[in-house]
Formats: sequence, structure tokens, C-alpha cells
Amino acid sequence: MSLRRYTIKVPATSANIGPGFDVVGLSLSLYLTLTVSHHPYPSESPSSSNGPPPPPKITYSGEGADEVPLDAYKNLTTRVALYVLRCNGRAHFPPDLTIHAHNEVPFGRGLGSSGAAVIAGVLLGDAIGELKLSESRLLDHALMVERHPDNVTAALVGGFVGSYLRELSREAAEAASVPLAEVLPKYPPDAGEEWGKDPPSPPEGIGHYVRFGWAKEIRAVAIIPEFELSTATARDVLPLAYTRKDLVFNLQRLAVLTTALGQSPPDAELIYEAMKDRVHQPYRKILIPGLPDVLASVTPTTHPGLLGICLSGAGPTILALATGGFEEIGVGVEEVFRRAGVQVTWKVLQVVAEGSCVLDQGP
Repeated sequence: MSLRRYTIKVPATSANIGPGFDVVGLSLSLYLTLTVSHHPYPSESPSSSNGPPPPPKITYSGEGADEVPLDAYKNLTTRVALYVLRCNGRAHFPPDLTIHAHNEVPFGRGLGSSGAAVIAGVLLGDAIGELKLSESRLLDHALMVERHPDNVTAALVGGFVGSYLRELSREAAEAASVPLAEVLPKYPPDAGEEWGKDPPSPPEGIGHYVRFGWAKEIRAVAIIPEFELSTATARDVLPLAYTRKDLVFNLQRLAVLTTALGQSPPDAELIYEAMKDRVHQPYRKILIPGLPDVLASVTPTTHPGLLGICLSGAGPTILALATGGFEEIGVGVEEVFRRAGVQVTWKVLQVVAEGSCVLDQGP
């Protein structure tokens, strides 16, 4: 049997982009890359006497290499891959599966590291099983794990996208909202080969999206503090209810922003105001020292070339959209954070129109 070889490449993402809380996402030029090889599945399922093939061999380099589990039944990407396989009639990984992951996306910084891992797992399962799932079904499987569509949609399809979760029938809604522990069960040391074998399959059409235009002049400066902030912690500080005034404030700006970022040349005055937010950033300032000063002091007037500035996802990364002056913007934000006692690194990134891909390297 010939060895199958392929590469899976998934971009980082930034969600919210100011007023688009849980709605919009943007794919960026940092990548999680899997290099995969394995033999095809045997023509007949492994007999009970032989059991399933040995577990995959995983190696990892780059961001998070010292903290990512290399056990296929604990690693998020391979657990998602096994979920996809089992939902589609494959109970086990194939023989001689080896995976090397190289990661450029920092963990816990608001750049979509978990979303990238989930999409990598969905594509890995699809490729391993030769399932040829549609884009819509790939997204359905991802949304069973990552319940917010903004990051995973941008990671899968690429570009600047808006997404939402559909209002499903009662039966489908119940299927889409089963506890994550049922979708990705933990594997105890004594788990047999039947453990987690029949996971809940995703209903069809959980999420939908639209791709917005993006002006080719605009790049993203990601200013990345050297501390992690979990999405759960960042959500816990948000209120359960908002005033009508604050919701209208965000809706007005989001309506403008999704068009303004596609216009060339970009209008800095329009975009800067349209990237303001009252739904999540004001409440997360207690978790990110220096955030109010960054948002108030780095403007198109003080830093020519800047279009707008916001938290990336749940933070703590700052995302600055700009057409020039990238170094001055990065250094300017770095200086504000330094005064607040926070060390940062910064990168100038492209907004990538292409989403994730699987590149077959042949036998």
C-alpha cells in the first residue's frame, strides 16, 4: 500500500474588529501547518483480534510546542479529526499516521489559535477518510466544537467575513447544542476501542456566512502582549444585558465598517470611528493593562497611515489596520504598553483572501 502524503494549512484569525462582536472575522498571514502521512485504510475493518492500528505519532514545533499534548486522544486537532471520522463511518485512525504540526499562531492572545486547531482537525479528518465533505458540512462539524462562528468561519474560508448561527428546528438545535464533552469525550487510561465511538453528528446548515470586500492597501499590525488571556475569562467580565443606546452604537458602526474596509482608497476618518465598540472592549480593560490608553492615544492624527484600532478577538492582542506607518504604529502601541508594565511583540500581517487548504503531495 502506497503512503499518502499531504499538507494542511490554516490561517490565524482576528474576530470582532471593533463593533462586530461574535459576528465578523478576518484571516491573517500566520499559519498552523500540518504535514501528514499515512497508509490507506485496509479494505476490511480491523478484526477484533487485531484491534485498531497503533495511535498516531505527533510532533510539534513553533508556538506552544512545550504545552501541546502529543497524545492523539488529548490533542485538540486529532480529537476533532477523530470526531469527523466517526461521524462519517470511520471508527479509527488509519495505519501509520504521522503528523508534524508547525504553529505560528500564539496561544491565548486573541488570534484564533483554538479555531485554527479545530479547522485543522476538521480538514484532517476529511482528508484521512477521503470524505470529500462540502464546505458547509466542514463548517457544521467545526461548529459542534467551537460554538462561535466568527473565528472558525474566517479560518476555513479566508478573507473578511460575517457569520451567524441559524435558527434551527427544535430537534436540530438540540443536536447542535449537546455538551462538548459528548462531542469530544475525554479518554481515560482504561478506555477501550469502543470509547466515544458513536458521537453526536452535526445537523446540516448550523452556520452561514458572507464574504465582505477588502481594500488591498490595508494591512494589519498585530501588537501581542506577552501574557495569555483565555476566552472564557474575557467573556466572564461581560454583562448579561446592554442598553439600547450601546447596541445601536455598535450596529451603526458595524453597518458602515463592513463596506468601508472594502473601499479604495480607505477613508481613515470613517473607519477609525466605525471600529469603536461599547459591547466588549470597555469591560475587558480590567484584564488588559494599558488598553484604554492604547485605544485613546493611537489615532490617525498621531500615527498617519492608521485606519482603526481595536482588540483582536477577546484580547490581549491589539489589531491596528493601516495603509502605512506600520513601524510607527507598532512602536507607538508598544510604548503605551511599556508604560503600563506590559511587554509586547508586534508583527505586520497580510489579510489573506485564501482560507485553509489541503495540498496533496502524492504517494
